[in-house]
This record gives sequence, C-alpha cells and structure tokens, in this order.
Amino acid sequence: MSASETLTAAPAQSARELNVDKQAGGRLAMQVPYIEKRATQTDDGRTEEVWPFPLEEELLARLFTDVFENYHDRVVFGPLIPGAAYELKPPGKPVSVNLSGGYLTVHWGTRGHFHLCVGGAAGPADNPHPPAVIAHRQPGRAEFYRRLDRAGLPLSWGFRMFNGRGEPQITLIFPNPYVTDDDKVTTTPDWTRLTTWKELLPRYTGNEPDGLDEKGRGFRST
Repeated sequence: MSASETLTAAPAQSARELNVDKQAGGRLAMQVPYIEKRATQTDDGRTEEVWPFPLEEELLARLFTDVFENYHDRVVFGPLIPGAAYELKPPGKPVSVNLSGGYLTVHWGTRGHFHLCVGGAAGPADNPHPPAVIAHRQPGRAEFYRRLDRAGLPLSWGFRMFNGRGEPQITLIFPNPYVTDDDKVTTTPDWTRLTTWKELLPRYTGNEPDGLDEKGRGFRST
C-alpha cells in the first residue's frame, strides 16, 4: 500500500481513515475489472447508459473518498427520490472520511456530516442486526450513469447507489457543460466541466471516454 492511499486506525473507534490522492493512489492503487456499459429505460421513457459498479465495501469506500476528498469543489450530491431532489454542494474538503462497521462517515466538523452504508453493516458483535435489516441497509445497486436526451446525446453524468430494497441512498451529480458554477443553465457549453466524468469513469470502470460527451446539445434539446 502506497503512502498516498494510507489507511490509518482512528484511536477512538475501530474505524479507518481513508485518504485517496487522485494524482497517485486513487488512480493506481486499485485494479478494477472492465465494466461493460448497458442501456436502460427510465420511467419517463428516456434512455440512460449505466456502468454497474461492484458492491465491494472497500471499492465503494475508495470511490466516495476519492470524490469527496478530491472533487468536493465540483460535485453536487444528495438523494434523488420520488417527489424530492436534494442537490447539495459540499461545504469544502472533509475534515475526515472514516470507514467503520460498514458505514462511511464524511465529516466537515461544525459544518455537518453524513453516514453512508457501503458494506454489511452487521451491527455490534454483542447485538448484531437481523439479516433482514442488514439486507435492507447494505448497497443493492451502484452505477455510473449517463442520461441521454431524445436524440440519444449525453445530457447529464453521475454516480448513484441504492440500498437492498432499491431505495436511493446517494447520487453524485458531476459537472455539466451546460450548467454554470452558480447553477444556471446556459446554451454555451464549457467542455472543461466534463473533466470529472472523464477522470472517474476510466479510473473505476476501465472505460475511456468515447467522444460522445462533447456532442451533447444541452437542456434546450430535451
């Protein structure tokens, strides 16, 4: 294990603090299998392309650590559920990212934190959770996704995860060429905003960008 991706024990609990350097360890420390793209249909009849992600605790923890440590100034996150969409910007780089008992805790000190189940979450040894509770809480599906417009051109990019019952846990929305930093829709694309997608997709799925992303025409074409 390289110094750039150290896992150190937190003295107060059986947790591991995860640090992923996007320039080194985040890119080189893991060998992920090539993930083949699939096409799916959404409830509103649109097409999405998805790259199903392995449901391995360590790999999920590394991905989320990488994103919140190294892309905190770019991503929008929150659960997208029927009837509500939480699109929040991280307040900055986390004070800590810890993995303990199947839960990843991303902590910003006085600015809040969240817990995300990325593993078995069996509970304490002297009072373990029932199997049904574990199956409900643990990830049941995770994927990179690219949403297409009616012409079949890319419209939005991100990563999302669902629990064992298919309920949304978290969505990471990556920067969009047709959305500005102040969250305004524009008709003039900034293709540099695809950098996050173009770095994370090959790093975690083995897929290089296919050249289709820059052909998107924005929200006015949907």
